[in-house]
Order: sequence, then C-alpha cells, then structure tokens
Amino acid sequence: MDSLKLPIPLDIYASLLRECTENGDVVRGAEVHSHISRSIRQPGVVVNNRLLIMYLSCGGLDAARKLFDNMSVKDSVSWASMIAGYVDEGEYVLCLKLFKQMLENGFGVTSLIVVCVLKACIHVNEFELGTQIHGLVLKTGCISSSSDMYMGSLFIDFYGKFKLLKQARLVFDHLGHRDTVIWTAMIALYIQKENFDEGLELFKKMVMDGVKKNNFTFSCMIKACARIGDDGRCGKQVHADAIKLGVESNFFVECSLVDMYGKCGLLKDARKAFEMICNKRNVVCWNAMLSGYIRYGSYQEAIKFLYLMKGAGIQPQESMLDEVRIACGG
Repeated sequence: MDSLKLPIPLDIYASLLRECTENGDVVRGAEVHSHISRSIRQPGVVVNNRLLIMYLSCGGLDAARKLFDNMSVKDSVSWASMIAGYVDEGEYVLCLKLFKQMLENGFGVTSLIVVCVLKACIHVNEFELGTQIHGLVLKTGCISSSSDMYMGSLFIDFYGKFKLLKQARLVFDHLGHRDTVIWTAMIALYIQKENFDEGLELFKKMVMDGVKKNNFTFSCMIKACARIGDDGRCGKQVHADAIKLGVESNFFVECSLVDMYGKCGLLKDARKAFEMICNKRNVVCWNAMLSGYIRYGSYQEAIKFLYLMKGAGIQPQESMLDEVRIACGG
C-alpha cells in the first residue's frame, strides 16, 4: 500500500502498534510513528494514545514524554498512561509533578491515577499530598467499591508508613468489601509496628468473619504470638489453624514456627518444626533454632546444634557463638 501511495487505514496503524507493544519492539514502533507523522497531519488523541502506550510498554520513557508534550489534545487516558509510566520506571518525583499539572489542566482523577500517585507518595514520603488524595477519594466515594480494594490496601500502607495506625484502621473499617489481602495488610501493619495485641484481636475477628487466611497471614500471626508472652498458647492455636488449612508446610510459616516456639521456650516443638523443614532450611531457620537453645540455657543442645550447622555449611551469628563460649567457660 505504501509503494502504491495508497492511504493507510487507521485500524492498520492500530494493529501494527498493538503488535509492537506486545513484542516490546520500540524500534519498529518508532518506525510506525514516523510513518504516521508523514502520512497524517493531525493523528488525533486516540492514535497518539496508542503511540504513547507503545513507547511506555517498550521502555521508551523519554520518547513517550516527548510525544506527550507535543500532543495538542490530551485526554484522561493520555495523562494516566504517562503517570503510570513514570511509576513503573521508578520516577516518582516526575509522577507527582505531572499529576499536579494534570489537576491544573482541569482533569479529574481515576482509580488508576490514584493508585499510581499514592505509590509515588509512599516512596518519596509525600504525606500532605497523600492525605489530600485520600480526601478526594472519600469525597467521590470510589474507595468503597470492591473493585478498589487494592487502592484501600495502598492507603493502609501509606498511613502505616507514617505510623498513623488509627488512620490506617479507619480506612480498613470503611472499606465496603474486604478480602484476604486487605485483612492481612492491616494485621501485618499492626505486627510491624509491634502492636501485637491489636494484631491478634483483628486476626480473631478475621476468623470469626470466615475470611480465608493465606501463608502471609499465618506467618505474621506466628511472629506476633512469639512476642505476646503467653507461653506459646496463642502460637499453638494459630499453628493448629494452619494445619487445618494445610498451610503449615509453607516455608515461611515453618520458619516462623521455629522462631515462635524457640522464643516461647517450647524447644521440643521448635525442633520438631525445624526438622519438618528438611532441605529447605536457610540460615534464618538455623539461627532461630540455635537462639532458642541459648535463650533458655540449653547449652549442651546448642553445642550439638552448632556441629550440625557446621556440617550443613551454615555460619552462626558471632554473638551467639560468643554466648555459648562464655557459658561453657571458654
């Protein structure tokens, strides 16, 4: 068609750009762009958006921004694509700058834009803008939609980053629908900030509400049980629940069990959990078991365990070695 100087239909251009996007072929995509520029005086926003998405999908961030700046007409797709492109490439400051320009140009926000901008706020510690976005979302009511649960989990992470657990909990409580990820995100936040009792209470509510738990949920709760100080009673209950759901054999759950039982002084249970890991053990699991022996003065067992570590090629923490040496008089 080109050799015959026949006009190329827009749907053929669209098909070529889609193929370049799927294959990550920025070179061929740029050639299509060049052909469009020669053939069509004003391609229009739809064609330009396809070009924009092609460049962003193929890693051509600079080319995408040049195209974006030269677009005489931009719509919400244009702005959202460019903002998402910056976030994908870790250019969080440029993302926020472009977002502010978008608002100045009178464009509203979408769920995709909120998610991207909130991610950027979390990465660059932009608290004020993050709270403004939250206010805007609450005003529009889109956070109550079940399709925006991911946005809800991001707001929980956002407030958690700034140690504002009450605000994070308010976000959690006001979500219209909460799935496993949302529940676990809030529980994990409590555990990370060492609010173990609150984490345990929320876990109990999660159980009562019949929400499915995943490996990360159990791993978080087992870590909390290691710090609650009830001699392992809570930990045993959580362990039993994990067995019922068939997730006790997950590597992270197993390592958490070794650490929890060791911290609670239930060394036989810790060793049993350790033996269950078999060939998946890493240095964290080995040190957790050794730490349990040392913590409760089982130095003979600790010495035997050190020989096992040496045989497995695992180097124990120097501080634990020193403690065993001192306890054994040398």
